[in-house]
Amino acid sequence: MPSSTAHVSIRTITGETASDAEDLLAVEDPLEIIVVARAPGDERRAPRRLGITMRTPGNDRELAIGLLFAEGVISRAADVVAVEEALGPSGDLVRVTLGDDVTVDLGRTERALAVANASCGVCGKASIDVAALAPPAPLARGVPRLAPGVVHGLAARLRGAQPVFGRTGGLHAAALFDAGGALADLREDVGRHNAVDKLIGAALLAGRLPDPGAVLMVSGRAGFELVQKALRASIPVMVAVGAPSSLAAELAAAHGMTLVGFARDGRFNVYAGRERVEVPVSVPAEAAS
Repeated sequence: MPSSTAHVSIRTITGETASDAEDLLAVEDPLEIIVVARAPGDERRAPRRLGITMRTPGNDRELAIGLLFAEGVISRAADVVAVEEALGPSGDLVRVTLGDDVTVDLGRTERALAVANASCGVCGKASIDVAALAPPAPLARGVPRLAPGVVHGLAARLRGAQPVFGRTGGLHAAALFDAGGALADLREDVGRHNAVDKLIGAALLAGRLPDPGAVLMVSGRAGFELVQKALRASIPVMVAVGAPSSLAAELAAAHGMTLVGFARDGRFNVYAGRERVEVPVSVPAEAAS
Protein backbone atom coordinates (compact mmCIF):
# COMPACT_ATOMS: atom_id res chain seq x y z
CA MET A 1 0.00 0.00 0.00
CA PRO A 2 1.39 3.46 -0.87
CA SER A 3 2.34 5.61 2.09
CA SER A 4 0.09 8.46 3.18
CA THR A 5 3.13 10.64 3.95
CA ALA A 6 6.32 11.63 2.12
CA HIS A 7 9.65 13.01 3.35
CA VAL A 8 10.95 16.15 1.63
CA SER A 9 14.02 18.35 2.06
CA ILE A 10 13.23 21.96 2.94
CA ARG A 11 14.97 25.20 3.84
CA THR A 12 13.49 27.04 6.80
CA ILE A 13 13.95 30.78 7.20
CA THR A 14 13.57 32.22 10.70
CA GLY A 15 14.17 35.94 10.79
CA GLU A 16 17.57 36.31 9.08
CA THR A 17 18.68 32.74 9.72
CA ALA A 18 18.38 29.82 7.28
CA SER A 19 18.58 26.12 8.08
CA ASP A 20 18.08 22.92 6.09
CA ALA A 21 15.82 20.19 7.42
CA GLU A 22 13.50 17.33 6.56
CA ASP A 23 9.73 17.73 6.56
CA LEU A 24 6.80 15.34 6.26
CA LEU A 25 3.99 16.05 3.79
CA ALA A 26 0.62 14.40 3.19
CA VAL A 27 0.65 12.46 -0.09
CA GLU A 28 -1.78 13.37 -2.87
CA ASP A 29 -2.07 10.75 -5.63
CA PRO A 30 -4.65 9.80 -8.27
CA LEU A 31 -7.10 6.95 -7.75
CA GLU A 32 -9.05 5.55 -10.70
CA ILE A 33 -12.46 4.04 -10.00
CA ILE A 34 -13.89 1.37 -12.31
CA VAL A 35 -17.48 0.17 -11.92
CA VAL A 36 -18.51 -3.19 -13.36
CA ALA A 37 -22.27 -2.99 -13.88
CA ARG A 38 -25.13 -3.26 -16.31
CA ALA A 39 -26.15 -0.17 -18.26
CA PRO A 40 -29.87 0.49 -18.93
CA GLY A 41 -31.09 -1.89 -21.62
CA ASP A 42 -27.94 -4.03 -21.47
CA GLU A 43 -27.98 -7.49 -19.91
CA ARG A 44 -24.19 -7.70 -19.71
CA ARG A 45 -22.06 -6.36 -16.88
CA ALA A 46 -19.14 -4.41 -18.29
CA PRO A 47 -16.35 -2.30 -16.74
CA ARG A 48 -17.09 1.42 -16.93
CA ARG A 49 -14.64 4.14 -15.91
CA LEU A 50 -16.23 6.45 -13.35
CA GLY A 51 -13.24 8.79 -13.24
CA ILE A 52 -10.09 9.72 -11.38
CA THR A 53 -10.02 11.48 -8.04
CA MET A 54 -7.03 12.89 -6.19
CA ARG A 55 -6.74 11.51 -2.68
CA THR A 56 -4.39 10.52 0.13
CA PRO A 57 -3.62 6.78 -0.22
CA GLY A 58 -5.32 4.54 2.32
CA ASN A 59 -8.88 3.26 2.80
CA ASP A 60 -9.32 3.32 -0.99
CA ARG A 61 -12.03 0.64 -0.97
CA GLU A 62 -14.04 2.68 1.51
CA LEU A 63 -13.49 5.83 -0.53
CA ALA A 64 -14.86 4.16 -3.68
CA ILE A 65 -17.89 2.74 -1.87
CA GLY A 66 -18.61 6.02 -0.10
CA LEU A 67 -18.36 7.95 -3.37
CA LEU A 68 -20.67 5.54 -5.21
CA PHE A 69 -23.16 5.74 -2.35
CA ALA A 70 -23.06 9.53 -2.25
CA GLU A 71 -23.58 9.71 -6.02
CA GLY A 72 -26.60 7.40 -5.89
CA VAL A 73 -24.90 4.63 -7.89
CA ILE A 74 -25.54 2.22 -5.00
CA SER A 75 -28.09 2.44 -2.21
CA ARG A 76 -26.82 -0.30 0.15
CA ALA A 77 -23.78 -2.44 0.78
CA ALA A 78 -25.61 -5.47 -0.66
CA ASP A 79 -25.48 -3.82 -4.12
CA VAL A 80 -21.73 -4.53 -4.17
CA VAL A 81 -20.48 -8.00 -5.14
CA ALA A 82 -16.74 -7.31 -4.93
CA VAL A 83 -14.26 -4.48 -4.34
CA GLU A 84 -10.72 -5.00 -5.64
CA GLU A 85 -7.62 -2.82 -5.42
CA ALA A 86 -5.06 -2.98 -8.22
CA LEU A 87 -2.43 -0.99 -10.09
CA GLY A 88 -3.80 0.42 -13.35
CA PRO A 89 -2.38 2.48 -16.24
CA SER A 90 -3.10 5.71 -14.35
CA GLY A 91 -1.80 4.47 -11.01
CA ASP A 92 -3.84 3.04 -8.16
CA LEU A 93 -7.20 1.59 -9.12
CA VAL A 94 -10.30 0.29 -7.35
CA ARG A 95 -12.68 -1.96 -9.28
CA VAL A 96 -16.20 -2.23 -7.85
CA THR A 97 -18.43 -5.01 -9.19
CA LEU A 98 -22.16 -4.53 -8.71
CA GLY A 99 -24.88 -7.17 -8.61
CA ASP A 100 -26.90 -8.32 -11.62
CA ASP A 101 -29.94 -6.47 -10.31
CA VAL A 102 -28.13 -3.09 -10.18
CA THR A 103 -28.43 -0.95 -13.31
CA VAL A 104 -26.19 2.10 -13.57
CA ASP A 105 -26.36 5.09 -15.88
CA LEU A 106 -22.83 6.37 -15.30
CA GLY A 107 -23.32 9.12 -17.87
CA ARG A 108 -25.52 10.80 -15.27
CA THR A 109 -23.10 10.43 -12.39
CA GLU A 110 -19.59 10.64 -13.78
CA ARG A 111 -17.54 13.76 -13.18
CA ALA A 112 -17.58 16.41 -15.88
CA LEU A 113 -13.78 16.62 -15.68
CA ALA A 114 -11.46 13.66 -16.20
CA VAL A 115 -9.58 14.50 -13.02
CA ALA A 116 -11.43 15.74 -9.93
CA ASN A 117 -9.23 17.76 -7.59
CA ALA A 118 -9.42 16.62 -3.98
CA SER A 119 -10.71 20.04 -2.92
CA CYS A 120 -13.13 20.73 -5.76
CA GLY A 121 -16.40 19.59 -4.23
CA VAL A 122 -19.49 20.25 -6.29
CA CYS A 123 -17.51 21.66 -9.24
CA GLY A 124 -16.97 18.17 -10.66
CA LYS A 125 -20.66 17.26 -10.80
CA ALA A 126 -22.26 16.49 -14.13
CA SER A 127 -25.40 18.30 -13.01
CA ILE A 128 -26.89 20.00 -9.97
CA ASP A 129 -29.63 17.36 -9.97
CA VAL A 130 -27.08 14.70 -9.03
CA ALA A 131 -25.65 16.91 -6.29
CA ALA A 132 -29.05 17.47 -4.70
CA LEU A 133 -29.90 13.81 -4.07
CA ALA A 134 -32.38 13.67 -1.21
CA PRO A 135 -31.88 11.43 1.85
CA PRO A 136 -33.41 7.95 1.45
CA ALA A 137 -35.83 8.62 4.33
CA PRO A 138 -36.87 11.73 6.30
CA LEU A 139 -34.72 12.46 9.33
CA ALA A 140 -36.33 11.91 12.73
CA ARG A 141 -37.24 15.27 14.23
CA GLY A 142 -35.54 16.40 17.42
CA VAL A 143 -33.12 13.48 17.83
CA PRO A 144 -30.44 13.15 18.85
CA ARG A 145 -30.34 15.90 21.48
CA LEU A 146 -26.91 17.42 22.04
CA ALA A 147 -25.74 19.26 25.13
CA PRO A 148 -23.63 22.35 24.34
CA GLY A 149 -20.74 20.87 26.29
CA VAL A 150 -20.68 17.86 23.97
CA VAL A 151 -20.47 20.08 20.89
CA HIS A 152 -17.73 22.17 22.51
CA GLY A 153 -15.62 19.05 23.03
CA LEU A 154 -15.88 17.56 19.53
CA ALA A 155 -13.12 19.61 17.89
CA ALA A 156 -10.55 18.58 20.50
CA ARG A 157 -11.56 14.91 20.22
CA LEU A 158 -11.32 15.12 16.43
CA ARG A 159 -7.89 16.73 16.54
CA GLY A 160 -6.64 14.22 19.10
CA ALA A 161 -7.62 11.29 16.87
CA GLN A 162 -5.86 12.50 13.68
CA PRO A 163 -2.62 10.48 13.47
CA VAL A 164 -1.43 11.63 10.03
CA PHE A 165 -2.40 15.27 10.61
CA GLY A 166 -0.30 15.16 13.75
CA ARG A 167 2.73 14.29 11.62
CA THR A 168 2.04 16.50 8.57
CA GLY A 169 -0.47 19.22 9.46
CA GLY A 170 -1.86 18.78 5.94
CA LEU A 171 -4.99 16.61 6.10
CA HIS A 172 -8.70 17.06 6.60
CA ALA A 173 -10.63 14.70 8.85
CA ALA A 174 -14.19 13.46 9.17
CA ALA A 175 -15.44 11.57 12.21
CA LEU A 176 -18.63 10.00 13.51
CA PHE A 177 -19.59 10.57 17.14
CA ASP A 178 -22.59 9.56 19.21
CA ALA A 179 -24.82 12.04 21.03
CA GLY A 180 -22.63 11.79 24.12
CA GLY A 181 -19.50 12.77 22.20
CA ALA A 182 -17.93 9.31 22.03
CA LEU A 183 -15.84 8.78 18.89
CA ALA A 184 -17.11 5.93 16.69
CA ASP A 185 -14.77 6.22 13.68
CA LEU A 186 -12.50 8.67 11.85
CA ARG A 187 -10.91 8.99 8.41
CA GLU A 188 -8.32 11.46 7.04
CA ASP A 189 -7.59 12.67 3.53
CA VAL A 190 -6.09 15.65 1.70
CA GLY A 191 -9.62 16.34 0.40
CA ARG A 192 -12.56 17.24 2.61
CA HIS A 193 -15.10 15.26 0.62
CA ASN A 194 -12.74 12.26 0.29
CA ALA A 195 -12.49 12.04 4.08
CA VAL A 196 -16.29 12.00 4.34
CA ASP A 197 -16.60 9.41 1.55
CA LYS A 198 -14.08 7.15 3.31
CA LEU A 199 -15.91 7.50 6.61
CA ILE A 200 -19.37 6.84 5.16
CA GLY A 201 -18.03 3.99 3.02
CA ALA A 202 -16.56 2.31 6.10
CA ALA A 203 -19.80 2.71 8.05
CA LEU A 204 -21.85 1.39 5.13
CA LEU A 205 -19.65 -1.69 4.68
CA ALA A 206 -19.77 -2.35 8.44
CA GLY A 207 -23.57 -2.13 8.53
CA ARG A 208 -23.57 0.91 10.84
CA LEU A 209 -25.80 3.05 8.62
CA PRO A 210 -28.36 4.43 8.93
CA ASP A 211 -27.79 5.59 12.51
CA PRO A 212 -30.40 8.05 13.86
CA GLY A 213 -28.01 9.10 16.64
CA ALA A 214 -24.97 9.83 14.51
CA VAL A 215 -23.09 13.13 14.58
CA LEU A 216 -20.69 13.92 11.72
CA MET A 217 -17.78 16.24 12.50
CA VAL A 218 -15.56 17.71 9.76
CA SER A 219 -12.28 19.53 10.27
CA GLY A 220 -12.87 22.30 7.72
CA ARG A 221 -15.80 24.20 6.34
CA ALA A 222 -19.24 22.75 5.62
CA GLY A 223 -19.91 23.04 1.90
CA PHE A 224 -22.98 22.01 -0.04
CA GLU A 225 -21.52 18.68 -1.16
CA LEU A 226 -20.56 17.61 2.36
CA VAL A 227 -24.05 18.31 3.65
CA GLN A 228 -25.48 16.38 0.69
CA LYS A 229 -23.24 13.38 1.50
CA ALA A 230 -24.36 13.44 5.14
CA LEU A 231 -28.01 13.64 4.13
CA ARG A 232 -27.57 10.77 1.69
CA ALA A 233 -26.33 8.70 4.66
CA SER A 234 -29.30 9.90 6.81
CA ILE A 235 -26.95 11.55 9.33
CA PRO A 236 -29.06 14.02 11.35
CA VAL A 237 -26.31 16.29 12.72
CA MET A 238 -23.26 17.79 11.05
CA VAL A 239 -20.71 19.88 12.95
CA ALA A 240 -17.91 21.79 11.22
CA VAL A 241 -14.86 23.53 12.60
CA GLY A 242 -15.23 26.13 9.85
CA ALA A 243 -18.04 28.03 8.17
CA PRO A 244 -20.95 26.62 6.19
CA SER A 245 -21.91 28.01 2.82
CA SER A 246 -25.32 29.59 2.27
CA LEU A 247 -26.41 26.71 0.03
CA ALA A 248 -25.26 24.16 2.62
CA ALA A 249 -27.39 25.86 5.30
CA GLU A 250 -30.39 25.98 2.95
CA LEU A 251 -30.05 22.30 2.08
CA ALA A 252 -29.74 21.28 5.74
CA ALA A 253 -32.79 23.34 6.72
CA ALA A 254 -34.85 21.94 3.84
CA HIS A 255 -34.31 18.37 5.03
CA GLY A 256 -34.50 18.93 8.79
CA MET A 257 -30.80 18.44 9.42
CA THR A 258 -28.91 20.16 12.22
CA LEU A 259 -25.91 22.12 10.88
CA VAL A 260 -23.35 23.61 13.26
CA GLY A 261 -20.42 25.77 12.21
CA PHE A 262 -17.40 27.44 13.81
CA ALA A 263 -17.32 24.77 16.53
CA ARG A 264 -14.05 25.76 18.15
CA ASP A 265 -12.57 27.89 20.94
CA GLY A 266 -15.56 27.41 23.25
CA ARG A 267 -18.27 28.61 20.85
CA PHE A 268 -20.36 27.45 17.89
CA ASN A 269 -23.20 28.65 15.67
CA VAL A 270 -26.32 26.62 14.83
CA TYR A 271 -27.40 27.35 11.24
CA ALA A 272 -30.22 24.82 10.88
CA GLY A 273 -32.09 22.31 13.04
CA ARG A 274 -31.55 24.14 16.32
CA GLU A 275 -34.14 21.95 18.05
CA ARG A 276 -31.50 19.20 18.44
CA VAL A 277 -29.16 21.42 20.48
CA GLU A 278 -30.12 21.97 24.10
CA VAL A 279 -30.51 25.63 25.08
CA PRO A 280 -28.22 26.80 27.92
CA VAL A 281 -30.22 27.92 30.99
CA SER A 282 -28.79 31.45 30.70
CA VAL A 283 -30.44 32.03 27.31
CA PRO A 284 -34.09 33.24 27.37
CA ALA A 285 -36.49 30.77 25.73
CA GLU A 286 -37.76 33.35 23.23
CA ALA A 287 -34.20 33.95 22.00
CA ALA A 288 -33.79 30.25 21.19
CA SER A 289 -36.90 29.98 19.02
